[in-house]
Amino acid sequence: MHTSLRATGRLLGAGLRALLLLTVVCGVLYPLAVTGVAQAAFPHRANGSEITSDGKVVGSSLIGQTYRTKDGKPDLRWFQPRPSNGLGTNSVNTQYTLILSGATNLSGANPDLIKQIKDARAAVIADNSTSTYKVRAAQIPPDAVTSSGSGLDPHISPAYARLQTHRVADRNHLPVARVRALVEQHTEGRVLGFMGEPGVNVLELNVALRELTTADRAS
Repeated sequence: MHTSLRATGRLLGAGLRALLLLTVVCGVLYPLAVTGVAQAAFPHRANGSEITSDGKVVGSSLIGQTYRTKDGKPDLRWFQPRPSNGLGTNSVNTQYTLILSGATNLSGANPDLIKQIKDARAAVIADNSTSTYKVRAAQIPPDAVTSSGSGLDPHISPAYARLQTHRVADRNHLPVARVRALVEQHTEGRVLGFMGEPGVNVLELNVALRELTTADRAS
């Protein structure tokens, strides 16, 4: 009986020591080491790839956001991102109509998806046409009327960014050439030169646009 109790005690003691050791190693030392390396080698990425403007954090380069007026309509002074037709509404991130990161999962033949795309195409034409420039349906790239797989894509295609240049220039009283040059400056190439497609980070582009319009007013 006593032998059995002593053996059980030894097993419990060994288990507790292993638990404490693994807790310290895996729950304290390893996270601290990974955090330290990340902060030393990649501080910008480790802190969420934050983008600042006028000394304030305005968002992350990894997460898309919308640009709307107080009444909820697109603020046409700014470049607009892809549609964010996600999984529903939420009260946490009001910048996007998402409960979770994800797409609608609607099939290509779904009437709701077809209507969304038709409505988005009509809005792109109406919003981006100016008194001197008319958008044609053939000019609209797919990303202008469809949400991404995550619903939070921070990038748009260079074609969609260029399509918006006339409207952005008109709303901000800037030459189209200056706005188009801004787009070209913020166009990112393929990863390692061959993976993925070129893209334009909408938040970074709009921060640069804000700086341009501020400098233009000051001069």
